[in-house]
Amino acid sequence: MNERLARLDRAHIVHPHQVVGRPPPPLVIESGKGAVITDVDGNEYIDGTCGLWQCLVGHGREELADVAADQMRTLEFYASFWDYSNRPAIELAERLAGISPPGIGHVFFTNGGSEGTETAIKLARLAWSSAGQPDRNLILSRKMAYHGVGYGSLSATGIPPLKEGFGPLAEGFVHLTAPYPLRLPDCTETCIAELEETIERLGAGRIAAMIGEPVLGVAGMIPPPDDYWPRVAEVLGRHGILLIFDEIVTAYGRTGSWFAAERWGGIPADLIVTAKGLTSGYVPMGAVLIGDRVMELLDGTRFSHGFTYNGHPTGAAVALRNLEIIEREGLRERAVEMGDRLMAALREAEGLPAVAEVRGVGLMAGVELEEPGDGAELAARIRARGAIVRATGQKLVLSPPLVIEPAQIDRLAEIIVSELAATTVPA
Repeated sequence: MNERLARLDRAHIVHPHQVVGRPPPPLVIESGKGAVITDVDGNEYIDGTCGLWQCLVGHGREELADVAADQMRTLEFYASFWDYSNRPAIELAERLAGISPPGIGHVFFTNGGSEGTETAIKLARLAWSSAGQPDRNLILSRKMAYHGVGYGSLSATGIPPLKEGFGPLAEGFVHLTAPYPLRLPDCTETCIAELEETIERLGAGRIAAMIGEPVLGVAGMIPPPDDYWPRVAEVLGRHGILLIFDEIVTAYGRTGSWFAAERWGGIPADLIVTAKGLTSGYVPMGAVLIGDRVMELLDGTRFSHGFTYNGHPTGAAVALRNLEIIEREGLRERAVEMGDRLMAALREAEGLPAVAEVRGVGLMAGVELEEPGDGAELAARIRARGAIVRATGQKLVLSPPLVIEPAQIDRLAEIIVSELAATTVPA
C-alpha cells in the first residue's frame, strides 16, 4: 500500500458509509481497463460491481476521454437554466427520446440518481397540483427500496438504517411490502392485495405516484415475479396514479434492454429516473425521462427546480458517445449472454450450506446467504483473491461492466463459489 496516500486519505477524506473518525486503510485505485481495476501497488482486481453499477462500457475508454476533451475545448460548460441550451444536450435529449419506451419524449437532466429521484417526486406532485388536485401528493414506495440519500429521495427509500439520526424527513411517503419471492410466499398476490387495500384506505385522489425499482438493487438484486409489474401497472392505471420507475441501476442495457421497463411487455411508466450508465460514470450525469401524461398535466406551469450543472455539455457529449458504443458493440445483447454465463457458474453454489439463493436479471446477480448477518467478511475474502463484489446485509451483489470477458466471468464466479464453499454455517 502507498503509505503516504493511505495516511492522507484517512486524515482528510470522509467516505460514504464509513464510521467517522475510524476509517479503515483505503484501497487506493490507480487505473482501470475494461473490467479490471488496478491499485497503487499494482494489484489487479476483476471489477464485479462496476464501482457503483455504472461503468457499462468498461474502464479506460480513450474514445470517451477524447470526446470529453474535444467538448471542453469548444464549450466546457454553460448553464441550461431559463432559455439557455447547448448542442450536446439537445442532441442527447433527442437520442434519449428515440430509445425511450413509447409515450416518453421529454428529458430533464440531473447530475445523478438522488437528484433524479428528487426531480421525479417533485414533477409528480407538481403535475397534480397543476391539474387542480394539490392534495394528491402522497408517494407510495416500498420497504427494502433504495432511491437515494437526499431528503426527498431518502424519504422514498425503504431501508431504515439509512435514515437513522438525520431528523425529520419529508412527509407524504407510504412504504409497501417489497416483492421478495424467497421470503414472501404468494409474492405477487400478497403485494397486489396490499396495494389495493392501501389505495382504498388512503383514497386514490390523495396519491400522486408510486415509485419502484424494476429490480431491487441495493436490497440484494431481487427480481420480482414476472406478473408483478404488469399487475401493479394495471392497478395504478385503474386509479389514475402515476408510476415512477427508478432505473438508475437498470437503464441503458444492464438488463439486456435499453430500459428494464421493456422486459415485462413494456410497463407504461410515466417517469423514468436514470443516471450511472448514461455516461458509464465518465462524467456525473443523469436524466429523468418524462411521459406524455405528465407533460399534459404540467402544461402551462413553471417548474421552479434545477441544478447548476443541468444539461452539462461535456457530460452530454460523453453520454451520446457512450450510448453509441453500447449500440455499436452490441452490449445489450452481451449483457444477456454474459449474465447467463455468470448465473450458470454461480448456480454451482446453490447447494452449499451457506447459500439461500442465487438470482439475477441480465448482467445483474445476487447471492443471498442462509444466515442473517453481514456479508462484508466474505466480500473482503473475495477481494483478497482479486475480485470486487459488494456486500449488502447477508447478500452479495454483482454488476460487472458489460464488456467483461468470458474468462473474467469464469474467474469471478470461481472465486465467489470457492469462498462460499469455505464459509461455515453455525449449527
